[in-house]
Amino acid sequence: MSSSKVPRSASDTTLTDPVRYPVSASTPVRTKRGFVLVLMTLLVPGSAQLVAGDRKLGRAALRVTLCVWAVLLLAVLLLLFNRTLLINIVTNPFASLVIVILLVALAAGWAILFINTLRLIRPVLLAPPARPAVVISLVLAMVLGSGTLGYAAYLLNVGRNAIGSIFSSGPAIDPVDGRYNFLMLGGDAGDDRTGRRTDSLSVLSVDAKTGQTAIISVPRNLQNARFSEDSPMRAIYPDGYDCGDACLINAINTEVTNEHADLYPGVADPGAQATLEAVSGTLGITVQAYVLVDMEGFSKLIDAMGGIRIKAGGWVPISGETIDEARGIHGMPLGWIAAGDQTLDGYHALWYGRSREFVDDYARIQRQQCVQQAMLKQLDPATLLAKFEEIANAGTKVVDSNISSSQLGSFVDLAIKAKGQDIKRLTIGPPDFDASFSTVPDFDVIHARVDQLLASASEAQSAGLPDDAMVEPSAVGGQLQAAPGRYPAAPLLAGSTRAQQSPPPSDFTSVTTTPDGEPITEAMLNALKSQGNEQAIRELVATNGQCAPL
Repeated sequence: MSSSKVPRSASDTTLTDPVRYPVSASTPVRTKRGFVLVLMTLLVPGSAQLVAGDRKLGRAALRVTLCVWAVLLLAVLLLLFNRTLLINIVTNPFASLVIVILLVALAAGWAILFINTLRLIRPVLLAPPARPAVVISLVLAMVLGSGTLGYAAYLLNVGRNAIGSIFSSGPAIDPVDGRYNFLMLGGDAGDDRTGRRTDSLSVLSVDAKTGQTAIISVPRNLQNARFSEDSPMRAIYPDGYDCGDACLINAINTEVTNEHADLYPGVADPGAQATLEAVSGTLGITVQAYVLVDMEGFSKLIDAMGGIRIKAGGWVPISGETIDEARGIHGMPLGWIAAGDQTLDGYHALWYGRSREFVDDYARIQRQQCVQQAMLKQLDPATLLAKFEEIANAGTKVVDSNISSSQLGSFVDLAIKAKGQDIKRLTIGPPDFDASFSTVPDFDVIHARVDQLLASASEAQSAGLPDDAMVEPSAVGGQLQAAPGRYPAAPLLAGSTRAQQSPPPSDFTSVTTTPDGEPITEAMLNALKSQGNEQAIRELVATNGQCAPL
C-alpha cells in the first residue's frame, strides 16, 4: 500500500506563523515573541514591523535606521581623523539647529514604532503574569531609545543657545607665530558691566598645532602699560598709560567705557578691547581675543562642575568687612580655607582666587593661575556630559567673549590636545620679577622673557631642548643667558632666583604647623586677629600663594 501526502496550502502555513499570527502560538511562545519584538524595535527600529506587522512601514523605518547608522559611522570616522570638522558641525548655529530638528523627528518616529510594536504584541493574548513584564520592558526600551534621542536634542539646543549667548558671530582669527593668544579678564559681578575694573588679567597662549599652553599673568596694578601700535588709545597715550598712580592697567576698561567708547565704533565692549590692546603692547605679542569672566558668576560654574581639587600651600582667609581701605585691613574673617589637599565649591574657589589679605597681590595671582589650571584639568568629558546643562547655563551667566563661534571646533580640539600637558607660567611680578617691577616696568625685559617662555612652549623648542634649558643664569652681572636659539637674553631682576624660573608646580610642602610644630587652626588665626597681631598671621600664611591642581 502506498500512502499519499496532501500538501498544506501556503495560506495555511502563513496563518500558523507564530510571529505574524500569534493566535495559533502557545502561551510561552507568545511571551517570548513579545520580548523579542521589543528587543528588535530597540536594536533595529523597523525590523519588528517588517516581520510581524506592516511591511511597508517596516521597510521605510529600516531605510531611516540604515541612514542613521551611516551618519553615525561617518561621525566616528570624523572623530578619529578630523575631530575639528565634527565639532565645527555640531557648534555651527544652522547645522546644530538641523541636527536638533532631526533628533526630535527621530525620537518621535521611534516612539511611534514602539507604540506600533505594542499593538503587534497584542498584550491580551499574553498570560496575565507576563503582561506587565512585557509592557514594562517596552516602556523602558522606549525611554532608553526614543527618550535618549529626545534628551540629546534638548542638550544640543541648550549648548546651541549658550554658544550664541557667549560667543560672537564675527570673523575667525588666525594664529600669530603659530599661537593663539587669549586674554582672560576677571571682574566684579553685576549685570551692568559699564565701569567694570578687571581684578585679574592673564593671557592663555596656546600652540596652534600641539595645544601646548602657557599662562602669562599681568598684575592689575601694572603702570605705564603700552598700547599696541594699531590701538586707537595710542593716540591719547603714545608713551604708555601714564598719569600717575591712577593709571593702573585695570583702570583702562573703566576709562575707555566711560570716556573713549567713540574710538571703538561697532565694538561690543570697547573697554575689554582696549585692555586687550594694552596687554598686547605690554607683553609684545598679538592677543587676538578676550574672554571676560564674571567673578561672582564664576562660582556657579565651579559648582556646576562639582567643585575643583587643589593642593593649597597655606591658609587663605575669607575676608570680612573692610575697615581701612587704604591699608587693606579687614574685620574678622568670615572663614578660612585650610592648607593641604582641598576640594573647593564655587564660593570657596572664588575666595581662594580673590583673597589677598595678609599677603601681596602676587600670591593671589598665583592662586588664580592654579584655579584656572584646576578647571582646565578637571573639566573632563565625563564631567561635561554628566553636568552639561548646569555648566552651559552657568556659562551664559559667567562668560562673555569676542571669539567667533565658527572657530569653536578648532579651539575645543586644541583644549583636548592640551589636557595632560604641563602648563608653563610667567608672572610679571613675583616670583618672576621684583614686587616693584610693576610700578616701573622695563618693557624690553618683559618682551624678552615672554619670548623665551613661548619659545620653551613651542613644538620645535620643546622637541630639541628640555624646558629648564631655555634660560640659564650667567656667571656675572645677574644676567640671564638664552639657550642657543632665536631669542635674546633678558636681565634677571633682583629678587628672582634660578629656582623660581621653572619650579615643578606641585614641588612644595603645605604649611600646616607653626615653626614650633603646633598645628595651625582657624581658632588660632582668629585669636591672633582678635589680638591685632596681623604680623603673626602674615608669617603663618605667607606661603598661601603656593598651589597646585590635583
